[in-house]
Parts: sequence; structure tokens; C-alpha cells
Amino acid sequence: MVTRVVAEFEEPELAEIALNRIRESVRDVYSTNMIYNKKSDRAERLRNGTVYTLIPTVNTVHSTHFMTAVMESPACEDVIPEPARSRKTTIYVVCEKSTIGNVTSILNSMGAMNIH
Repeated sequence: MVTRVVAEFEEPELAEIALNRIRESVRDVYSTNMIYNKKSDRAERLRNGTVYTLIPTVNTVHSTHFMTAVMESPACEDVIPEPARSRKTTIYVVCEKSTIGNVTSILNSMGAMNIH
């Protein structure tokens, strides 16, 4: 009988490692899939970046000349609100019912939560 095992991980990298280990070591695994918030990748890239802000200014002393100033500041992931920063990943493993014990033991050893 075919069944589906669902688990959650804190990061997509950990989920990918767990899925690779399941594919390599457990027989009768038909498919694996993982779903996570893609916006969290943008927040991760902002963590060590720099933000440049252009400020238009006008010099009206001699004549009307427009200039721009550039402000450089470190980027912060707080620009993206907390629910969008979540990197929680849900994985799905479709396998035979006889291999559920092997799949769940690998998921437990890799740090999965809410396995059902």
C-alpha cells in the first residue's frame, strides 16, 4: 500500500539533505517533494548586503542645476516582514507502507519536526 509521510524542517538546506539520504538508503520511495517560502531567499541575500539610496537635490544658488546624492547603508533583513522571512520547509515522501519506519527514523535523525 502506498502512503505519504509529511515532515517539517527549519531550513530548506536541511530538508534537501534529508531527502537525498532517504532517496539513497530507502527502497520503495516513489517520489519526494519539498515546499518552502521563496521570499525567504531574498531575505537571506539581504543579510550581508548594502542598500544604496539616491537623493535628488537642487542647487538654486547660481542656477537651477539638479544633482543626486547617494547614501550607502548596510542592508537589513527587517525590510521583509517576519512571516515572509520564515524558511520553514515542508517535505512529502510517497513510499510503501512497509518502509515508513525507515523514512521516519531518517527524518528524526536529521531533525525533522511534526512527522505524520
